[in-house]
Amino acid sequence: MKLLKIIIFYLFFSFLIFHSTGLASSLGRQHTISGKTMGTFYTIKFISTQKEPLSLWKLRVDTRLKEVNKKLSMYDTKSELSLFNRQKIGESMNISSDFSAILLTAKKLYRMTDGSWDGTVKPLVDLWGFGTKKRVNQIPEADKITLALSKTGFEHIGIKKPHGIYKKADITLDLGSIAKGYGVDAIASLFTSFGIHDILVEIGGELYASGKNKKGEYWSVGISRPDKLFASQDLYKVVRLNNQALATSGNYRNFFELNGKTFSHIIDPKTGFPVDNQIVSASVISKDCTFADGLATALMVMDVQKGISLVNSLENTECLIIRKKDQNMVSHASENFDDFVVK
Repeated sequence: MKLLKIIIFYLFFSFLIFHSTGLASSLGRQHTISGKTMGTFYTIKFISTQKEPLSLWKLRVDTRLKEVNKKLSMYDTKSELSLFNRQKIGESMNISSDFSAILLTAKKLYRMTDGSWDGTVKPLVDLWGFGTKKRVNQIPEADKITLALSKTGFEHIGIKKPHGIYKKADITLDLGSIAKGYGVDAIASLFTSFGIHDILVEIGGELYASGKNKKGEYWSVGISRPDKLFASQDLYKVVRLNNQALATSGNYRNFFELNGKTFSHIIDPKTGFPVDNQIVSASVISKDCTFADGLATALMVMDVQKGISLVNSLENTECLIIRKKDQNMVSHASENFDDFVVK
């Protein structure tokens, strides 16, 4: 009987060792790669049991990001976006699946936000000195704002299925407010296509997380404190993501001051002026980063309660809007945003 107990104990102990080591090995090792893209930096953390070198993964990531950039960049004169902007009114152009996919999300955002997100506001952004032209730090003349407004409106872009696009009027398309989000989604899809699902992808502050980290926990990510007086790494909230994206838009780092008044780079497409609603930051959690990126920008423009109501009407989408009242920060959250906050 004593011998039998010893054998049973040995077998049970051996099972525990095998089970624990097998679990650890199934999680694999956590790796990190980083680099530059879209005028900013990217960082990717992933867990894999595969033995491919990190250099191969970095090559795959950089290649995919270059593909996206060559289609969506405002600064590459040969990009699909630049070619479209040079197209004549009514002239149809065939575009890639990447360009087509981001346009469909753009159209959805434009409609659901009643034009608060608009990818054609570049003439206004340039006029106010926040675009590709030289910063002027002055209020444009009223007739110039009116002229710039006449050259905006996402409804002037015609989309033909499956991959066609044309202009209905003299407009300029700029997808910078959702391009990073699309890049995040593209890289997340790249990893999952190779069977890697434990990933955290970040490009210029826009994120997507799936699976778990090396501790076997869902990924925790931070929302920066929206105040120019604080360092960028100071956190306002920490949230936990599970197969979700997080995108944040803010006006507290790109602005100019004139006669005691602050003018931010977030332009209201309806008025042609920088927004003046005291919103300093908007963060969106959703299923994909392209949508979250664009919606966060729209929430910066919209009335707070209208924005919260919109988000509450959407499935799998939450938000945190932060307004500045006097010297204090006031949070406005969607119904279930707190479910994601790490207490």
